[in-house]
Amino acid sequence: MTKIWHKGAAALIATVLLGGLLAGCTGSGSDNRQDGDSYKLKVLHNWNGSTGSDQGITPIEEVIREKTGITIEWEYTKGSEAEKVNTIFATQDLPDIYTGPAWGGELDGIIKAANEGQLVDISDKLANYPNLQKSIAKENVPPALYEKAFDAFDGKQYLLLQNQPATNEDGMDWLYGFYVRKDIAEAVGVDPQSVVTKDDFYQFLRKIKDANLQENGQPVFPLGGFSNGWAVGIGNTMFFGSNYVDRGDGNLEHVFFRQEYEEYTLFYRKLIEEGLLDPEVFTQTDPIAKEKINQGRIAVLAAHYPAILDASKEYVTANPGSDYIPLGPLERAGAAPDRPVDLAIQGNNVTAITKSCQGECVDKALELLDFLASDEGFLLTRYGVEGVHWEMVDGTPKPVQEWFDKFAEDASGKERKNVGIGIGLESLTGLDRINSAAGGDIWADQKRTEAMENARAILRPNGIQVISAYNPGDVITKSPDWEMLKPSLDRTGDAWTEAVFAKSDEAALRILNDLRDQMKKTGYDNAMEYVNENLKGKEVVTLQMPN
Repeated sequence: MTKIWHKGAAALIATVLLGGLLAGCTGSGSDNRQDGDSYKLKVLHNWNGSTGSDQGITPIEEVIREKTGITIEWEYTKGSEAEKVNTIFATQDLPDIYTGPAWGGELDGIIKAANEGQLVDISDKLANYPNLQKSIAKENVPPALYEKAFDAFDGKQYLLLQNQPATNEDGMDWLYGFYVRKDIAEAVGVDPQSVVTKDDFYQFLRKIKDANLQENGQPVFPLGGFSNGWAVGIGNTMFFGSNYVDRGDGNLEHVFFRQEYEEYTLFYRKLIEEGLLDPEVFTQTDPIAKEKINQGRIAVLAAHYPAILDASKEYVTANPGSDYIPLGPLERAGAAPDRPVDLAIQGNNVTAITKSCQGECVDKALELLDFLASDEGFLLTRYGVEGVHWEMVDGTPKPVQEWFDKFAEDASGKERKNVGIGIGLESLTGLDRINSAAGGDIWADQKRTEAMENARAILRPNGIQVISAYNPGDVITKSPDWEMLKPSLDRTGDAWTEAVFAKSDEAALRILNDLRDQMKKTGYDNAMEYVNENLKGKEVVTLQMPN
């Protein structure tokens, strides 16, 4: 999903001048919101690398305009989603509708905006929009998330939750893990399923390195990832089960203070030092990362499987037998071998209407969102236009063969985007009922489906269990010391990366210890006391795999 419309400087100046002439009417249904017979709404899709159609308004958006009288003007994010949240509210360059990740710094930023009056309270309007009201009913939201973001404003309601699985059947397991090119595993003589322990993993990368593999005169990196290091650090699950662990007396502490975190850091430092991990992985852009994959220069990739299948499709098509297949499953710290994989499957998105949207604009935004969250809107955004791209056969959506073939032949994904599939609309469709009320992924080609099922059989031999316990990471944000602690806690990822590139193990540990001291000085102990007090008697997340 990418940007399709970026306003130039002249357009911005014109908008500012117009805003002045209209004395602040922007967001209240003024003429600059009219697009012919339709009403314009600006939507920020705050997902790094998201993109839209390169051919203007899509067939799906045409139907939306016909049904609702609304034209969507998209903005997409390239870079950090958390930084984007902070930037839009700092500069007041606000969309009408914001949608972005339902976790981490992105969610914290949106909650902060709500507390600062930057978002529109929709509590008195929700009764008129049943699809939206249903998506944030208490029974449809994970309990800790409900307390943190939906029942946190004294009866006011600023946020909507999108894509929360309506049933367990709808829960999407993205199959995060380490995947190796099949031809490379064969070349070094290692069965990928024999790689189970930390040492197995290290020795496997070492064998690839020692094989001195090259593609077109360029070295093949044993291990790599996507932009900004996503998701190369998922080896952490071999060292600790979650971000908050029992310190042995029934109380929790952040794993950053644990020896297991030091071992995890030094393990990755060793990978960098020995040339087993692409040193550019933490700074490269997504296009550069994907270029390396398409050049055949990454032996083992860390990410979820759909991203790997998409990024490697072009190379695999040109080089049969080079498919990425899963390693392991690798050991999980603290988990019994027969334990189902613990996944915190929650909605992908929180959506909000910002204060730039007032009066009629708010009603239009809610009309759009309620339509998209209806069964009709859900099917439209996932499958395209009924009767054109798909048909209902015996109560089940079936793809029109012409379009199935077009999508299957297009490795770039542009054909889908030009129809309107995958441009961000699916992020605004309420509860995810892709299997329970729809027909699954009708556009998935047979090879992709088989690859996913084969990987699932390997990585999830005991199935999955959806986590319903409380996440201490949600609770700590309510601590009186949170605002003071947050900048230090937010630095843990950067400190880890700095430590991985340190010149020695001792230097790496100094980086961690310096930040630990800083966290202590900014209220860590008091914040954890708050967490432990508020989680007494509650089930707490202690094991979690990325999802």
